[in-house]
Amino acid sequence: MRGVNKVMLIGNLGKDPEILYLEGNIPVSKFPLATTETYKDKMGKIISQTEWHNIVLWRGLAELSQKYLHKSSLVYIEGRLKTRYWEDKDHNKKVVTEIIADNLIMLDKRADSPMEDGHHHASPPDDEKPSDQGLTKSLE
Repeated sequence: MRGVNKVMLIGNLGKDPEILYLEGNIPVSKFPLATTETYKDKMGKIISQTEWHNIVLWRGLAELSQKYLHKSSLVYIEGRLKTRYWEDKDHNKKVVTEIIADNLIMLDKRADSPMEDGHHHASPPDDEKPSDQGLTKSLE
């Protein structure tokens, strides 16, 4: 049986998106996204817990994020988890888990939204796509 790697988040940007252009002028954008859950403890006190997620957008979504998103923007993100490992210049091992987004919906009410429903899709670059082992990926 095949596995499923699917993430759906609604949250607020922790800072303005940072965009970089890779070789071949391919845009990639990154930003932290906060999701907050609230619940009542045994005493009836409301408790809030915030989780921070590292979001990565490629190509068209990266450019849209630069143009339309800012710190505190409310967004819906769909994507998949990817964990990267590397060594820094001092040979310390580093690890980061990111959400590689393939769908973005802007939930803020904004007059300058590029599409009426704020709904956008994009494909990751070829080297970010799943290997061709009979798997298919729908980006409706």
